[in-house]
Amino acid sequence: MSDTYKSGKKYTYFITGGGTGGHIYPAVAIVEALQKDLETNQIYYVGNPDNMEYDIAKKKGFNFLPVKVSAMPRKIGFSLIGWGLQLVCAIFKAMFYIKKYKPDAILGTGGYVSAPALIAGITDGVPVMIHDCDAIPGIVSRYIAPNAQCVSLAFEKAAERIKAKNICVNGNPLREEFKTLTKGEARKRIGLDENKLTLCVTGGSQGAKSINNAFVKIIKTLLTEYDIQIVFQTGKKKYDDVISELKKTYPEFESNKNLVVRPFFDNMTEVLKSADIAISRAGSLSLSELCASAVAPILIPYPHAAADHQRKNAKFMVEKRAALYLEDADTTPDTLLIAIQQLADDREKLALIQKNIFALAKPDATKNIVSSLKGIIKK
Repeated sequence: MSDTYKSGKKYTYFITGGGTGGHIYPAVAIVEALQKDLETNQIYYVGNPDNMEYDIAKKKGFNFLPVKVSAMPRKIGFSLIGWGLQLVCAIFKAMFYIKKYKPDAILGTGGYVSAPALIAGITDGVPVMIHDCDAIPGIVSRYIAPNAQCVSLAFEKAAERIKAKNICVNGNPLREEFKTLTKGEARKRIGLDENKLTLCVTGGSQGAKSINNAFVKIIKTLLTEYDIQIVFQTGKKKYDDVISELKKTYPEFESNKNLVVRPFFDNMTEVLKSADIAISRAGSLSLSELCASAVAPILIPYPHAAADHQRKNAKFMVEKRAALYLEDADTTPDTLLIAIQQLADDREKLALIQKNIFALAKPDATKNIVSSLKGIIKK
């Protein structure tokens, strides 16, 4: 037990980040780790009430502090002026929260929504830390880094693109369940057979049209020709299109217990831990979760990702013999089916990829990030 805890001193934190799952779920993992820390007093999640971080934070029972800010327009014009005014208002709102709740430290996991609390913290003299989940650091991270007490990165190569003194490479923070949840228990929670080959399909929290369009056309083939079960996350806005296509190509799909199709899963830990094979984008957080789950992935990088980082991520995984790879433009029902068959028909190859990807996992990332965060607090 630390001297700090013996003295009775406990700390309050602001955690901020949002817009997409790649920024939200690392924040959730950090919040959950801090909740178990004996030196924690209160934790507040600062985010946009119109984004998915609000829904997730509320379901988790987190204290939520709303700030309204949208993504920065890419073109110069009146919309940029309006955005600037919105950002200023959000910063003042965050400064009000700081005065009211007196955080000892603020941590941001990226995304435009993290900017107000981080800027307010720097302005008010509150210790600030950022964690960037990507191989290519985002705009907010690059802007805040020179004034942050600590910069945590998921990947060593990200340090080449960021200016900061106190940099540490921790990997991406993942929820504790990635370490503790067994494959059998994960499958049981979703309603799957505990012993059957399982395929997970996801284009991320928003879904991916190219993946959905190709995969929906081979579902019937997979379920009729293979002893396999499928978990398919379509994305909320793309769910109706997938169901409409399924009704045409596989009318009896609703009665097949080996197929679970949902717009969104609140707990992707259960989905990934249940899987043997995954079809996925190649975002940095997704890769960290796949590594921790020992899932053999078929990676289809998002072709318009910043600095083409998803393609670089995917090629790195292939070099490590830890993934198969398909270009988005080459993703068709035929190419996707062939990739799945390579793993489903060759269990030795499947096991090798699962072994190699698990070797890349960084299981102590969350613990190390929390330790770094506590280290910047003014004692």
